[in-house]
Amino acid sequence: MGIWLKRLGIAVIVLALLAGLGWWSIGSNWRALLSDPPHDNNVLFWSQNQRDNGFRMLDQVSFMIKSKPIKAGENTLALPNGEPLSLNMDMAAYGEKQRLAGMVIVHKGKVRLEQYGLGFESDERWTSFSVAKSLTSTLVGAAIKDGHINSIEDKVTDYITDLKGSPYDDVTIAQLLTMTSGVAWNEDYSDPQSDVALFNQHTPEGDLPIIVSYMQGLSRAHPPGERWNYSTGETNLIGILVSEAIDKPVSEYLSEKVWEPYGMQQDATWLIGEDGEEISGCCIQATIRDYARFGLFVLDNGVVNGTSILPEGWIETGTQKQAEIGEPGYGYGYQWWTFDDGSFQADGIFGQGIFIDPNRDLVIASNSSWTSALGDKDREHSEREAFYRTVQAAIDAETTP
Repeated sequence: MGIWLKRLGIAVIVLALLAGLGWWSIGSNWRALLSDPPHDNNVLFWSQNQRDNGFRMLDQVSFMIKSKPIKAGENTLALPNGEPLSLNMDMAAYGEKQRLAGMVIVHKGKVRLEQYGLGFESDERWTSFSVAKSLTSTLVGAAIKDGHINSIEDKVTDYITDLKGSPYDDVTIAQLLTMTSGVAWNEDYSDPQSDVALFNQHTPEGDLPIIVSYMQGLSRAHPPGERWNYSTGETNLIGILVSEAIDKPVSEYLSEKVWEPYGMQQDATWLIGEDGEEISGCCIQATIRDYARFGLFVLDNGVVNGTSILPEGWIETGTQKQAEIGEPGYGYGYQWWTFDDGSFQADGIFGQGIFIDPNRDLVIASNSSWTSALGDKDREHSEREAFYRTVQAAIDAETTP
């Protein structure tokens, strides 16, 4: 993401020169962002104000950050209102502490609670960060169902041949999905020299996609399948793998398989790198209601127009613990974070999430602008998880005699 922000400095100068031609007509979010433009070279190190204003408009600054559309269709899946959910808590205070931009709670297909903050509105888009990982993994299942990928036990290099001779020679698609490849990767969001901070600044060799060129140069830390290590780079590889297999952009495939036929209300976008490839481990821009609709799609086992677009058992298997992450009660599936009670979530830095509980027919979609990438474990992160449990308990209380 560093290259984008280098462009931002130029963009700010250009727009400043245009100020006399209508500075105040460009909208409050633009004005707020450009009055306090980022000075570092990575979105991970933006100020709080820059995040509050930038996360809702990353795909609007097309001269700085390019994106591809994820087209919605003509028919929209209705989200009717249900009985308001009684939570016996101060929701305004919770929203402020979470720095919540938007949240929708859908229970049995009906909206039980909807809340917005930070000046964000229901028809605006907000960036997903790593919530996109769970959408990317879903496209692997779709590609298998469509016959483009034979099996998740296939080698990664069967589809990304440019990785032959690298540490990925003996890595399977399943090991990419579960982040157990054993290839070294540093995901430290506070370290400007970490892999996650540097990979998109990499200059690729020849015509190679940036992420393929970068990942070629990594080393092996453990044998494949032995240990879990969170790696955005590997989700980006999954996107390349799917794109190679289906011979089209993953944004187009997501529109074709999910966004259009399932009934998302608005077009979404997917940010791309300098090479034109979607950054598959990150950065889908969509409305909070459409994130909730994706949660419903998962609850529906990927059924679109009466037929699942996914292999039998894909959702059930992929949303159960496939890898131990070193924390009791938690695990990792096919790019989903899992809980031992059967619930699971898509989770993005700075407080983005889609929490899904099949046992209660429950989806909680939320977007936030936390004070740090992972949130203070004793504050934002733990408070959000406690909120999930509060919602579950409230729903259980409704059905208890």
